[in-house]
Amino acid sequence: MPLTQEDFLAIRLTVELAALSTLILLLIGTPIAWWLSRTRSWLKGPLGAVVALPLVLPPTVIGFYLLITMGPNGFIGHATESLGLGRLPFTFAGLVVGSVFYSLPFVVQPLQNAFEAIGDKPLEAAATLRASPLDTFFSVVLPLARPGFITASILGFAHTVGEFGVVLMIGGNIPGKTRVVSVQIFDHVEAMEYAQAHWLAGGMVIFSFFVLLALYASRRSRSAWA
Repeated sequence: MPLTQEDFLAIRLTVELAALSTLILLLIGTPIAWWLSRTRSWLKGPLGAVVALPLVLPPTVIGFYLLITMGPNGFIGHATESLGLGRLPFTFAGLVVGSVFYSLPFVVQPLQNAFEAIGDKPLEAAATLRASPLDTFFSVVLPLARPGFITASILGFAHTVGEFGVVLMIGGNIPGKTRVVSVQIFDHVEAMEYAQAHWLAGGMVIFSFFVLLALYASRRSRSAWA
C-alpha cells in the first residue's frame, strides 16, 4: 500500500492544524491588518516589523524561542499552568500557537493591502449615511476586501501545511498528536523509505500547484470585478 496508516494520521492532523490555525489567524489578523492600514501612529512600523518577523527569521529560531516561552520557565508556560491548562510544548495546542505566529504575516499582509486599496471614499460615504464604525466595517469594508480574505485564507492554510522547522521544534514527533506531513516525510527519508516519501512529497507538490492556481484565479477574478 502506497500510504500507511501513520501517513493518513499525519495528513488528517495536518489538515486539522491548518484549518484551525487559519481560522484563528483570520480572527487575530483582521483587526491587526485594519489597524495597520488606518493608523498614523509611530507604532505602525514596530508592530508591522513584529508581524513580518517570520518572513526573515529561520523557522528553527522561531520554534526555539516559542519552545522556551511556552516551557515551564517561560511566561506563557507559567500562565497556562496557572490556568490549569498544562504545558503547550509537544501538544496539538502548542502546534496551533506556533503555526499562528509563523503564518501571521501571510494573513495580515494580504488583508492590510486589501484594506488600504479600499481608500477613504467608501468609508466617508457610509459616514454621511450615519453608519456606525462597526456597521461600516461589516457592510462596506468586508465585502470590498473579500479578495484579500480569500488570498489570506489560501496563503495561511497552505503555509501552515508546509511547516517543518517550527512544528518539529515545538511539537516533536509524536504519532497521531504532533507528527504532521512534513515531519512524516522526514521520517520516511531517514528510514530510507523513499517510496512512501515520494507519495507524500508528490502530494505536497500537487497541493502547492493547486494553491498557486487558486491564487492566480482569485487575482484574475478580482481584476475582472474591478
